[in-house]
Amino acid sequence: MKFSEYVQYDGLGLAQLVHQKQIQAHELLELAIARSEAVNPKLNAITIPTFEQAKAKLNPAQQGLFAGVPFLLKDLHQDYAGIASSYGSNSLKRKPYIAQHTAEIVKRWENTGVSILGLSNSPEFGIKGITEPKAWGSCHNPWNLKYNTGGSSGGSAAAVAAGIVPLAGASDGGGSIRIPASYCGLFGLKPSRGRTPWGPHFSEAMHGAAMQHVLTKSVRDSAAMLDASHGSGPFSTFNIMAPEQTYLSQITQTPKRLKIAFSIQSPIGTQVSADAVAAVEHTAQLLTSLGHQVIEEQPKINGLALAKDFLRTWFSQCAHTVQQIKHQYGARDQDFEVDTRIIAAMGAKVSALDYIEALENWGRYSTEMNLFFQRYDLYLLPATASVAPQNGEVCTPAWQVPLMKSLLKIDQAHQLAHSRLFEFIVKNNLKWVPFTQLANVTGLPAMSVPLYWNKQNLPLGSQFIAPFGAEGLLLQLAAQLEQTQPWAPQYQKIKL
Repeated sequence: MKFSEYVQYDGLGLAQLVHQKQIQAHELLELAIARSEAVNPKLNAITIPTFEQAKAKLNPAQQGLFAGVPFLLKDLHQDYAGIASSYGSNSLKRKPYIAQHTAEIVKRWENTGVSILGLSNSPEFGIKGITEPKAWGSCHNPWNLKYNTGGSSGGSAAAVAAGIVPLAGASDGGGSIRIPASYCGLFGLKPSRGRTPWGPHFSEAMHGAAMQHVLTKSVRDSAAMLDASHGSGPFSTFNIMAPEQTYLSQITQTPKRLKIAFSIQSPIGTQVSADAVAAVEHTAQLLTSLGHQVIEEQPKINGLALAKDFLRTWFSQCAHTVQQIKHQYGARDQDFEVDTRIIAAMGAKVSALDYIEALENWGRYSTEMNLFFQRYDLYLLPATASVAPQNGEVCTPAWQVPLMKSLLKIDQAHQLAHSRLFEFIVKNNLKWVPFTQLANVTGLPAMSVPLYWNKQNLPLGSQFIAPFGAEGLLLQLAAQLEQTQPWAPQYQKIKL
């Protein structure tokens, strides 16, 4: 098999060839490694290769849904026993940190028969919506190398879009599956709170706001991997009801006529690009042509208040992570990026009362979405406010850096959270990605579907949010959209 043939298959398609003995797993692995060696120097998508370990684990009699299919893990909480991980940070890269246990989600993925050939680039602790860690450098977008892939699952997105692997591990705590899916023209589903497992180190991440799944080219690969990985385990906080049918079987069924609300307004009052508007308008027209009812309306939620409540929790989580790594691995302040230190400093000073208030507000947002979904089946939004930013474009303004360093030096960085500058920081950080946090805070499933490319051939996804536990409905609609407007031919336009 040549690469030109390899890249035309999704994961299930390649596995079928292995099952039918038309190709062997080692041949697929060799193709993936060759593609990585050819394009990864340009992309910086794979930061920790495990090629030799993958070769050693090859099993000629490999079984499973994805038998022999090349696969990547994300270098963040997707630990693989015996393999170095950095979580995108010099604090762990320099140690180095060697995983002692394989994460529960990785075990479930590995049970499908995938061949794990490395860990993908991620921002430090996944705290940013772009992938530009100081530890590894920027991850470049296959559609145009001047642009970023988004984050925090940026390395996985780049590798899938570039044809190194057909699917890859990802996670989403504030949009980290949907953002890179939007920027890289992929399908990205964030499952409902509790749908996929964490463990063994913790039972849930950020009160269930963060979930793990995959980035894929095809809807069916996402559905099949969710079939293989969903459900609680010994480390889970609670049990979520299993679907009545497999997700893979559900996507073969045409969805009912849906009533879909949509909005193109930024929830935090920031600018939305003409491309993002065009992407949603195109999707709305496509939905109408399929017989669905599309109505412009949005839930009664103060988006800026939600963003602040989200970031207070996000910052506090970052503070906890930094403290843990300092305690367990002897990391020093200079081992962390300045932005991480600022975020951690603000998070460390969030009071218990403010933290509880933010979580109570999370519940109110969930209630409002439950009421909203009494009238609508789905909610359509841009996945991102624009196509991908250029590398280096999303960064702390130069004038802020000396101020932040000075505040850190005198242990007053937390004062930023109580100043007028905080709202500026919120808007400046989320203006690129103001649409994704709603699904994380409320624990609802959401997806980015690649239906739009602009005149410069840069993609921008359309995001759908569904009621709790309705991944099947999202996947059904995505399959219908994929059949109506196939996006697989778009990947042939990538030239690296």
